[in-house]
Amino acid sequence: MKEYNSLYRATKKSLGCYLLCIAVMMLVVIIMTGCGRQEDESAQAAKITCVQELEGRNIGVQIGTTGDIYASAYEGDEAGTKITRFNKGTDAVQALKQGKVDCVIIDEQPALSFMQKNSELSILEEEFALEEYAICVAKGNTELTSSINEALAVLKENGTLENIVHNYIGDDTKGKTPYKSPEGTTRENGTLTMATNVAFPPYEYYENGVAVGIDVDMAQAVADQLGMELVVSDMEFDSIIIAVQSGKADIGVAGMTVTEDRLKNIDFTESYTTAKQVIMVNSGGVSTSLSLQEKLYQTFIEQARWKYIPQGLLNTLIITVCAGIGGIMLGFVLSMIRVAHDRNEERPTVIRILNTIAKIYLTVFRGTPMMVQLLIMYYVVFASVKVNPIIAAVIAFGLNSAAYVAEAVRAGIMAVEIGQFEAGRSLGFNYRQTMIYIILPQAVKNALPAMCNEFIALLKESSIVGYIGLMDLTKAGDIIRSNTYEAMIPLCTVAVVYLIIVMILTAGVSRLERRLKKDAR
Repeated sequence: MKEYNSLYRATKKSLGCYLLCIAVMMLVVIIMTGCGRQEDESAQAAKITCVQELEGRNIGVQIGTTGDIYASAYEGDEAGTKITRFNKGTDAVQALKQGKVDCVIIDEQPALSFMQKNSELSILEEEFALEEYAICVAKGNTELTSSINEALAVLKENGTLENIVHNYIGDDTKGKTPYKSPEGTTRENGTLTMATNVAFPPYEYYENGVAVGIDVDMAQAVADQLGMELVVSDMEFDSIIIAVQSGKADIGVAGMTVTEDRLKNIDFTESYTTAKQVIMVNSGGVSTSLSLQEKLYQTFIEQARWKYIPQGLLNTLIITVCAGIGGIMLGFVLSMIRVAHDRNEERPTVIRILNTIAKIYLTVFRGTPMMVQLLIMYYVVFASVKVNPIIAAVIAFGLNSAAYVAEAVRAGIMAVEIGQFEAGRSLGFNYRQTMIYIILPQAVKNALPAMCNEFIALLKESSIVGYIGLMDLTKAGDIIRSNTYEAMIPLCTVAVVYLIIVMILTAGVSRLERRLKKDAR
């Protein structure tokens, strides 16, 4: 009980210091935001009014979209046009509001949705491009493509597609024709996994924790026609085609336009709707400012958005703990191999071979980005297996963590004086007994700070799992931000949750270090 109270007081003291730092940081952000607004107001005279004025400007786009493809034609021109790419359309719009880009090229309907909650934004009357949306299917999967085309033909003929679109678009028809699966629909033909990016209203967005929108309802109607159960997998937009190619998803639906480059890698069904690419600008109007209380209500209470945080946190903790345990176990094995090679002058052939393998392993996993390793694990290693994304993430992070743990433990072992190893052998202990009873207890104490840092890094690196369709803590904040267009509160909330976890972990390790030092005395 005494130890618990000591740990509680240390944690409480650290929490107070960190919260004070956060308050100061938020004050700085508010001051800088005010300065930024003044600069934005002085730049309104140079706003874009037509397509011809795009040259020489900073254009915001969502990476991998047709807006990105069309805007790339301007990149590198003599006028110095700059293309700024964002993972989400919401991020591009947020940058436009803050004056970080001059305009955003985006689909018309999402642009209209953004405008409803951001009165300072407007769309140019001149359209940028006209396009048709279709469903992407893996190359060579002609059977599924044909089946979906037949289903789409039926839905077009009976007016279902038109009703779905009108249910989300149009003042007179919006909300009046919601799609419902026909009575007696069976699901005997398995599941139809749909890869999408649920941050693109009105085509796909979250409402009360459920993915809804034109694309979701259309895919559900297609699944009903095929006698299949629809499963929605939310991921980053630029991962959708990869997911379909690798078999992680059966179809990709995210307001996706048929282009020549995409047709080289993926097949498309017939079009299911027509859309426009438009140019969104900051018209300089006065934005509607909500009070802090209203922002908190909108961010957490409205539609129970607070539930995303614990859901994402649970996945983050599962991945971190499981990958951490696996990384420690494999890391110890690798470190034992490396130490056996370094401390053994005879170096048998088996030890030399294992040491070479271990060195290659360490080089590869410490020399390549964690993001790349995660994508390779999910889309390449498990390409032909429909594995749970959490399992793929745990394996990828565990293998990466093992490389760093191995070197931390090896450094801790090598820091123990060689004389203690020799003393153990002189007492009649064999190599294994000497390592277990004499060397490793001291090595663990030496390596503990480095291992703690690795665990903290592992916790924060797990924020990239959204690329394989998982909702972690960071993704939860992104979902809230995409629905509310409010950046500060969800981002600060996610940062504080990460901070509290790291503080608790750090306090626990500090307590363990003191206990080990006390036991050593």
